This record gives sequence, structure tokens and C-alpha cells, in this order.
Amino acid sequence: MILHFKNFPQLRTDRLLLRNIESTDAELIHKLRSDEVVNQFVGRDNSSTLEKAKEFILKIQNLVEKNEGLYWIIRLKENNDLIGSVCLWNFDIEKEIVEIGYEMLPEFQGKGIMTEALKIVTAYTFEEMKAKVITAFPSSDNINSVAILKKLNFELENKKYNNTHENVTNLVTYTLRNPKMT
Repeated sequence: MILHFKNFPQLRTDRLLLRNIESTDAELIHKLRSDEVVNQFVGRDNSSTLEKAKEFILKIQNLVEKNEGLYWIIRLKENNDLIGSVCLWNFDIEKEIVEIGYEMLPEFQGKGIMTEALKIVTAYTFEEMKAKVITAFPSSDNINSVAILKKLNFELENKKYNNTHENVTNLVTYTLRNPKMT
């Protein structure tokens, strides 16, 4: 697997720009991380503050700098407002497995935006990082998230993978295998 993120991979689709997180995103990160609807499915409490958002941004920037994760801000091309995020993390270099995570503000859900973002990120993960498997660990209660994964050909799996999602209720495992490596 290739894990060199010195030149952060900015990704584009027809409607979206996926870019690196910046310190100026603190207010928008706070909004995303304090949203009750989003938090109920990711096992996070609603105690976000602007200070905690700034700390989160520094943590993410440090992970990217150490090649331990990628975190994209999702925004529409027409404006600079953060509407969600996609991350790659929990790299299992030996088995060439990458975990994907994602979240979106409720007012932008149901418009195909996350599907569009995940398509470009999964393509990047397989083509540029050379991962063999992408894992996702949603709550089975999050029917919209599960539907997106199914639409992108992720398969429900009972196999144990490395994950740290202790606070997510009804956690399920979905995987997508690199079609060029099967």
C-alpha cells in the first residue's frame, strides 16, 4: 500500500471538491461534530465546542502529516461551506486494508452527494493507495449509510476487522474489495 500524503490529494467530481482540512474550518467542523443527527450514528456525544473543533483539526493535520490517515472536507464547487467529510484511517498495511468513515450535515443528505464523494474516494484508495479492501463500520440503524454502501457494492461481512467503534450501537461490517486485486 502507498501511504505518502505530503502532497494532499484534492479530489473533484462534477459537483464537489474534496479538500484538506484547514484551521479556518473550525466553525464548520464544530457544526458537523455537534449535530445531534450525525452524532447519534457515530457514537459521539454532542459536547463539541469551537475549542474542541480546533483541537480536532490539529489532531487530523498531525495524522495526515504522519501518513496515518486522510480527512477530506466535502464542499460543493459553488461555495466553500463544509457539508460533510470523508476519512481514510485504521490502515492495516500488512493486509492492505483501509477503513473509510464519512458524515454529512442532515440538510445535505438524500441528494446523492455522499455517494458521489465516496465513489471518488474509493477510486483513489484502490488506484493510488493500492489497497486491497476498504472496510466501513456503520450502525445497522443508519439505513441511509447502509444504503449508500450497498449502492457502491460494499458487502455485509461477518469477518472480524480492526475497528475501534465502541460507542456505535448495532455495529455492522461492510467491505469493498479492489476489483483489480481479486
